[in-house]
Amino acid sequence: MVFFIYRSFYEGPLSKLVRHFPDATVLDWFRRVWDDAGADDAYAWVEREFGTNVYGLHTIFESGLPAPESMPELRELLEKHLYVEQELRVDEHSVRVLTDDDEVDLAYFFVDDALVAAEPDRWAYLLHEGWELPFDGSPAGGVFVPPQPPAALTSAPPGGEGVTYAVVLTFYASGDSIGWCPPYSFPGVRLPRLAAALRASGDSLSEWPGELLVLRALVAPGEGELRPALERCNRWPIFGEEASETFGAHAQAHETALRRVEAFEPAHGRDPERTLIRQGEHVAQMSIHIDSFFGYQQWFFFDDVWASAHPDLATSLLHYGAHWDPRCSRGHGYYTDPC
Repeated sequence: MVFFIYRSFYEGPLSKLVRHFPDATVLDWFRRVWDDAGADDAYAWVEREFGTNVYGLHTIFESGLPAPESMPELRELLEKHLYVEQELRVDEHSVRVLTDDDEVDLAYFFVDDALVAAEPDRWAYLLHEGWELPFDGSPAGGVFVPPQPPAALTSAPPGGEGVTYAVVLTFYASGDSIGWCPPYSFPGVRLPRLAAALRASGDSLSEWPGELLVLRALVAPGEGELRPALERCNRWPIFGEEASETFGAHAQAHETALRRVEAFEPAHGRDPERTLIRQGEHVAQMSIHIDSFFGYQQWFFFDDVWASAHPDLATSLLHYGAHWDPRCSRGHGYYTDPC
């Protein structure tokens, strides 16, 4: 089987699209569709085949050349005739593309089931269909250890257990919209205690991403769950600009942040009613509707208990934020070039 994944902010609450094809290899898929796709209007054919406009993909079918006989031939054809703004990577089991439409980065992948089976910790989240992450599952045994430890935003509290991970998939400029969202961690804290840990935090806030500063400020005194604060974040006026009221002591930050939430008026087609929020014991997620053009951005929080029950999904999700290329093995800091 061949899988197709399209990372696109135009594709609904997950900002991605997944398709399955019966072909044994990526080369087989291209050979099967080659003549039909190029027979008339390749752009329209791509829209029918995938249910959306996969940016630039139609151009490979407009070459007028015979279908490739091998992966080296396919690579050569793609390098010469596929319209790609940024990166093209081809191997025996996959085609991986990073491009952009002058508004945002877009990435798409063709991958066969052999590579997915060999690298489940790279592909599990990309192939996860549906908005909801699983709540159920028992730890598989052992301690979950991410391949590349995320930056810790707080120190572990005395006697604290476990760790909570945050993956916040946001962007505010076309040049950093895919592969620029490294994960973060809260050592010594599992999700049931994250709200309390956010209230208690006060050191090194200048190193926190803005979204997590807003979340911290909007956790109310005494709240035990994260969901109410996420619901308030859904009515935060503008992400992506520094808000001085989110720094400093929590009580003051909360009071001033609430005033901004109370004064919130949706703009640019933003619709808080379309935002999706859910929380289980060890995982919480929000797909926040940002505007009518780009749609949604995704926030994920999960702890080591959930990650131990779903290690491939957890590892893949941690990788997803900081890498456009699922096969990239480099470590990326926030200010380094992606993949």
